Amino acid sequence: MSEMPPPAPNRWRVLALWLAGIALVGAAGALLAPSPTAPDTARGTEPVELGVELGVELYAPVVAARAVPNLTGLPEASTFSTVANAPQDATTEEIPDGQLVHPTTPVPVFDQPGGAAIAVLPITQLGSDTWVPVIADEPGWVQVLLPSRPNGSTGWLSTQDNTLTIRSTTDRIVIDRAAFRLTLYRDHQQIGTWKVGVGTPAAPTPAGRTFVLASMTDATQKFSPVIFPLGIHSASYSTYGGGPGTTGIHGWPAADVFGRPSSDGCIRVPADALATFTNPSDPVPIGTPVLIR
Repeated sequence: MSEMPPPAPNRWRVLALWLAGIALVGAAGALLAPSPTAPDTARGTEPVELGVELGVELYAPVVAARAVPNLTGLPEASTFSTVANAPQDATTEEIPDGQLVHPTTPVPVFDQPGGAAIAVLPITQLGSDTWVPVIADEPGWVQVLLPSRPNGSTGWLSTQDNTLTIRSTTDRIVIDRAAFRLTLYRDHQQIGTWKVGVGTPAAPTPAGRTFVLASMTDATQKFSPVIFPLGIHSASYSTYGGGPGTTGIHGWPAADVFGRPSSDGCIRVPADALATFTNPSDPVPIGTPVLIR
């Protein structure tokens, strides 16, 4: 098995956050005990509460005094929306390190740490729990990829309110458009590689960093038993059949579409690739980072 290039360095400064929490506790004089989280059944993922992992429950005495932003009128950070003021992802060739976060309640998305609220990140997306990749962090904050338009949208989430759950995955998906190839890595080892169909020159598959947004079935179509929408959109179409123009990974009944530009922007994969993605004992987790070159 071939080895995947190292992902982006893990940016979690756990010790710094812990020490900052202890300092705050010394000033506030209170410490809350963390609550354990049940283990996740998906391979390669170990969910823990952010308050446990990073010691942010130590911030609780201070959080009580923080102002709650007014979320009225803010767009939902989903595949159906546009977040006009979202910061753009500055890195396009570096795979995120596999840290994922899930909001346990709808949470505000900020344009910078301590900045303005620009959107609301919902609990679910297209029927799946919302899991978004972390691409940077500062004490009390994480920057994540968003599934909204424009492509490359990011935002900052507060880790100070115990509203996020964190887990990590070693799964990575790399799509090479020029080679018409999709490769799945796990634990830095190649699990499988397949010839795929990508977008035509008139409707190219968008490049950049994104993630597996959801896993869904659609009874109105017959081309794929399962579809994996990604957190990225077509630059050529505003909609696919009335939807939001979300780019996805899905199957196709005819083999002649693989190894060439053959789609309207989605990635068409053979049946054995879908079987690997949906293997009941080792499924690809929602939130898995995807790099499209």
